[in-house]
Amino acid sequence: MTPITDNAALVAFCQKLQNAPFIAVDTEFMRETTYWPLLCLIQVAGPDDAACIDPLAEGLDLAPLLKLLGDERIVKVFHACRQDVEIFHNLGQIPSPLFDTQVAGMAAGFGDQIAYDALVRQMLKIEVDKSSRFTDWSRRPLSENQLVYALGDVTHLAKLYPKLKERLEREGRLTWVAEEMKTLSNPATYDVDPEKAWKRLKPRKFTPKYLAVFKGVAAWRERTAQQRDQPRGRILKDEAMDEIATQAPTDADGLNRLRSVPKGFAGSKFGPDLIEAIREALKDPEAYAPVIERAPPPAQGQGAVVELLKVLLKARSEDAGVASKLIATVSDLEKIANDDKAAVEALTGWRKELFGADALRLKRGELALVLDGARVKVVETAAS
Repeated sequence: MTPITDNAALVAFCQKLQNAPFIAVDTEFMRETTYWPLLCLIQVAGPDDAACIDPLAEGLDLAPLLKLLGDERIVKVFHACRQDVEIFHNLGQIPSPLFDTQVAGMAAGFGDQIAYDALVRQMLKIEVDKSSRFTDWSRRPLSENQLVYALGDVTHLAKLYPKLKERLEREGRLTWVAEEMKTLSNPATYDVDPEKAWKRLKPRKFTPKYLAVFKGVAAWRERTAQQRDQPRGRILKDEAMDEIATQAPTDADGLNRLRSVPKGFAGSKFGPDLIEAIREALKDPEAYAPVIERAPPPAQGQGAVVELLKVLLKARSEDAGVASKLIATVSDLEKIANDDKAAVEALTGWRKELFGADALRLKRGELALVLDGARVKVVETAAS
C-alpha cells in the first residue's frame, strides 16, 4: 500500500469524493514532546474510495483536502474527533458538518465515551487490529502494517456511519447528535489565547490577588509552551499554579522556596520571565483578575436533592438507552438543585424532555422514586 505523497494524486483522490454523501476521516499525530501536534498521516474513506495521505511528504499541498473538509454537502465522520478537528483548525479549516461516532454511540445507548474498537466490534462484528496503535508515525517509510492499520480506522468508520445514522434516525435522535456537534464545530473550542489559559485549570481561591497571579502565570506558561513548542507540563506542572498564586513570589528567593516548583527553577531560563509575569499581574490585581461567577453555596438539605437527581438521571438514561453523561453532569445537577431556572443544557431541548422537566417535578414533589425489585421506577405522587 502506498500513501498519497504528490499533489496530482491528492487532487485526483479528492475529486473522486466530491460527490460522496459522507467521508470518514482520521489522523495519526504525535505531541508527546511538543505543544503543537505533529500531523503524520491523514486517512480518508468514502463509500467506495479510501486512501492514506502523507502530510510530511515534501511539497504536498493539502488545499484540495481542506476544501473537501469544508464542503457543507458532505458529512465528515470521525470518532472522538476533538483532537483531529483541532489539527485541521490549525491548518485553517474546521471540518463541517461533523458527525462524531463516539457521541452518536452515547446517544444510541452504547455507554459513556465508547471506544472506537468497542463500537466496531458491537456494530460490525469486527475485531480491530491494535498492533500499530503506538508506533512512531513520524518515521519514514511507513510500514505496510502501519498503513493497513491506519486505513482500517476509516474503512470501518465508513461502514459504521450508515448503520449508526439509521439507528439514530429510527429512534428520533439524530438531531441530538447535531446539537452536540455545534461545540466541536465552534472555532472558540480550539482557542489557545494565552490570556484564556487559566480556564483550563481550577483556581482554589477567589481573591483578586490570587486570581491575577493565577491568570498571569497560566498565560506565561501558555506563551512559553507555544513559542518553544513544548508541552505545558515541561514548562511548569499544573500543581505549581495554585502555590505560586497563593504565595505570589516576586523574586528568585521567594520562587525557589516553593515546594511545587523544581529546585533551582528561578535561576533557569524560565525563572526571570515567570517572576516578571507575576510582578506584572500584581501591578493592578483588581483589573487583571478574571471575573468568575461562583455558584451560591448549597442550601441546607440540597446535598440530598442532588443525590435524588442523580438517581433520577440514572433511571431516565437507562429507560431511554442514552449515556447519562450526554444528558447532564454532576455540576448541572447541583445547579438544578439550587435553581429551577439554572442556565444548564439539561433544562433545554431534548435533554429537558428526557430528564430536565422531570427533575423539576421531582423537586416539587410531583414525582417520586420507588424501588421495584432491582429497578428504580419514577411514579406520579398525589401532589401532581
